[in-house]
Amino acid sequence: MEVLELFPRYLLKGCLPEALLSDLQVMAAAVLADPDSHPDAAPKLAGQLSLQRELGPQQPAAAELCSTVILPACERWIRHVIDRQPPQGRGPWTPGRYGLQMIDLWLNVQRGGDYNPAHTHGGSFSGVLYLKVPPQIRSDSFDGQLCLHGPEEWHIQSFRTGMAHYVLPRAGDYYVFPAWQPHSVAPFRGEGERWSIAFNVVAVPAAGRSAAPAPLQVSEGRGALPPLIPQTAANVSLSNARPRPGGFG
Repeated sequence: MEVLELFPRYLLKGCLPEALLSDLQVMAAAVLADPDSHPDAAPKLAGQLSLQRELGPQQPAAAELCSTVILPACERWIRHVIDRQPPQGRGPWTPGRYGLQMIDLWLNVQRGGDYNPAHTHGGSFSGVLYLKVPPQIRSDSFDGQLCLHGPEEWHIQSFRTGMAHYVLPRAGDYYVFPAWQPHSVAPFRGEGERWSIAFNVVAVPAAGRSAAPAPLQVSEGRGALPPLIPQTAANVSLSNARPRPGGFG
């Protein structure tokens, strides 16, 4: 006999370079020192957190994070999943037919008792990266952990096998998943703050691209931007007035 896994869900995990993690921690501390100078993201979000503030391309660490980590990570997820299919089944996800655009980026500050209820995001991809984690958030408790929910979790008569995956946050780790993936964050007890940055990315059609570009080259150095990914600063915005990218027909 053989037991096969059906319909896996893919979660990309990475670790930030130490220099970029340090820059982002400094940026987060500056936002916390003067939170009123940054737009409040809470009205647009599900989180019941102490503080949620928008980030933008005017902050060098945020812009570098988008161009060198988040967008390449979304591209890595696409290629891992789509390249397993026959070429004729890849549809709009064929290289050269799409680009990736950052649309939302914000800082979350979670304190004791704060939580994020089960929810999904808009766009194509979402994810989170961790900047600071209190020591009492550990693997032996649900406190402060990210939970990714699967469909059978809601079926009373199912075995619910593997339908709730918990992620222990660690400073420097980041995760990328499809925007439709339900997820939540449990509250934690005690002192301290849990800092994270969350984001939304959308795939947009690349009109007029007929030939596939060169394969994606993700540099390990800082400042390199891979092909297929728009470089304009306007692609990092939480503004309601931002141009809405079109979807695939």
